[in-house]
Amino acid sequence: MARFNRIKHHSSTAKLVFLTSCAGLLGVALVVHFIWASSSFYVASFYSSVAPIWVLEKSGVVVVTDVTTTKIADKRENAKEKKEGTPERFLSATYADLPAPEFQWEEMPPAPVPRLDGAAIQIKNILYVFAGYGSLDYVHSHVDIYNFTSNTWVGRFDMPKEMGHSHLGVASDGRYIYVVSGQYGPQCRGPTARTFVLDTETKKWRSMPPLPAPRYAPASQLWRGRLHVMGGSKENRHTPGLEHWSIAVKDGKSLEKQWRTEIPIPRGGPHRACVVVNDRLFVIGGQEGDFMAKPGSPIFKCSRRHEVVYADVYMLDDEKKWKVLPPMPKPNSHIECSWVIVNNSIIITGGTTEKHPVSKRMVLVGEVFQFHLDSLTWSVIGKLPFRIKTTLAGFWDGWLYFTSGQRDSGPDNPRPKKVIGEMWRTKLSL
Repeated sequence: MARFNRIKHHSSTAKLVFLTSCAGLLGVALVVHFIWASSSFYVASFYSSVAPIWVLEKSGVVVVTDVTTTKIADKRENAKEKKEGTPERFLSATYADLPAPEFQWEEMPPAPVPRLDGAAIQIKNILYVFAGYGSLDYVHSHVDIYNFTSNTWVGRFDMPKEMGHSHLGVASDGRYIYVVSGQYGPQCRGPTARTFVLDTETKKWRSMPPLPAPRYAPASQLWRGRLHVMGGSKENRHTPGLEHWSIAVKDGKSLEKQWRTEIPIPRGGPHRACVVVNDRLFVIGGQEGDFMAKPGSPIFKCSRRHEVVYADVYMLDDEKKWKVLPPMPKPNSHIECSWVIVNNSIIITGGTTEKHPVSKRMVLVGEVFQFHLDSLTWSVIGKLPFRIKTTLAGFWDGWLYFTSGQRDSGPDNPRPKKVIGEMWRTKLSL
């Protein structure tokens, strides 16, 4: 009996030791888990507090790198947009509008048709507006004429059937308008190398030697008796071209049978402003990459590709070497016909900037920029009535005009939406 009691007592003691050990181990585990969770929280808190203030020194803009916060905000706003039918309101500081004074804009008679990626040339008080998309599945093949003196659309005539319908290169000597290359057809169809010249007095067209290779939206300008064509996108619509060609022209005729190879442009790509003023040639803004035709699509349906929008400015002068000038206040593309020359400065209206960092959607530009030719510096001088790309600009009797293009989805949503034919003007005093 005593032996049995001793055994029973020993067994109870062993159970007590075992239970005590288990409790101890559980306590240690809980302490370790608490320490780990706390450290993770502080690390995450530190990262989220530092990430949003990472500054990109080169461009002088704030880059929001807290992608988690961005995604959450985007999802919340997208859900709200679907539920309430209101525009998205989240916009990173990197892609927000730049501070600028308000302009007083006046709406004028709209163009006969809406157009995107069209082209325009001003000769005195007349604006000639070419081609462009009416929609992704329809392109225009005519020219509309606007008279700045009477502020009315005064005429229309057809383009040659072989001419490109969008992404054209254009230049003028004050009577003749040279139309270079471009995309032939809707969606993301292929480019043409064909080149034509229009006599604006007779409204007659003449063919010129084709480019050495087709190009989309090449930078084009007349300089020192030669028609210069450079950059643009290559035959697949996406790959940037660096080539630079020129051909001698006079009175609407080519004086040579072939294009001459010139010094390549430092950076290729389409949708750039190309301006000649004070005997200097400037190439401004643009992008690398563009939409491409979806492989195997019978209608050449467009498919998205990576694009890089930049603010670069290059110049050719007497030395005939490309010089790098101060960049635009923000990266800007789709501005090939968005410029005018006013009081020894270049004025640029609208465009597109870098895409949203998370959604990758295009962000439109709503500012008016001024490039001072005496100091070679930039300033932001005003705001457009809305953000818009591929504006067709003109200037007459102190008024800055723009027409056509694709505007934003609303004041708080910079995504492109409606293709328009509206004409607007504002009094510009520089």
